[in-house]
Amino acid sequence: MQVILMEKVANLGNLGDVVKVKDGYARNFLIPQGRAKRATADNLKAFEARRAELEKAQADLLAQAQERGTKLEGMTVQISQKAGVDGRLFGSVTNYDIVDALKAQGFEVERGQVRMPAGPLKQVGDYPLVVALHADVLANITVSVLGEH
Repeated sequence: MQVILMEKVANLGNLGDVVKVKDGYARNFLIPQGRAKRATADNLKAFEARRAELEKAQADLLAQAQERGTKLEGMTVQISQKAGVDGRLFGSVTNYDIVDALKAQGFEVERGQVRMPAGPLKQVGDYPLVVALHADVLANITVSVLGEH
């Protein structure tokens, strides 16, 4: 299916690109979330009429994300969990816990923006993680997991 991207989508394209994607990806993800529209002649004309407005909105979102990213960059978040004598946690530290800890420090971050490639943290220690605030803005933070006995 041919779609027009209404915003930058990672690994797909930029605002205004007409790309070919699988039907299910377009119907179930891109179109319902407002990230794309079907590439019909009417939609192409409507998009070209609103292109400047959409580009300005995207630039504003990017500027906000960059500002938040500079504040968040290099931050250390401490999370305490019950742990055994060997440093293994009873349970784990997930992106929910990291979002709560960041919220306590005054940063609003969505759960899906916290990138945990190795999965939940199950040991006491310091872990470097990435928070994706925008497709182009990544902030590196350190999560320090402390053990309680």
